[in-house]
Amino acid sequence: MNKKFLDTILSDMCCSDCRTDFTADSVKIIRQEKDLYVVQIICTKCGKAFGMALFGNCADKNKNYADNDLVLEIQDGPDAINYDDVIDAHKFIQSLDADWQKHIPENLRK
Repeated sequence: MNKKFLDTILSDMCCSDCRTDFTADSVKIIRQEKDLYVVQIICTKCGKAFGMALFGNCADKNKNYADNDLVLEIQDGPDAINYDDVIDAHKFIQSLDADWQKHIPENLRK
C-alpha cells in the first residue's frame, strides 16, 4: 500500500488515548484482495486498536500523488452544535413527563 497515500489520509488523525499521530506504520493490513485492503489502525505508542477501514484502488504503487490529489473536500452540512443547543436539549429532557415515549415514532418504540 502506498506510504505517501496512507500518511496523507492519516495526517490529521491521532490516538484518542495518548494523542500520538497516526502514520503508515500505524496501519496493519488484515486482508488484501485485488483492489481492496481491509486494515486496522493501531497506535504505535500505546497499542490501542481503532476499528477497521476499507481502502479501494490502492494497488497502484507507481502512481505519484500530488498533495492536492488526496485532500478531502469539506461538505456543507448543518451548523455545529453550540452551547445554546445543549442548554435547550437539557431543558427539553428535564421537562419530559412520565409519557416521554410519545416523542419517539411508534415504529421505533419497544
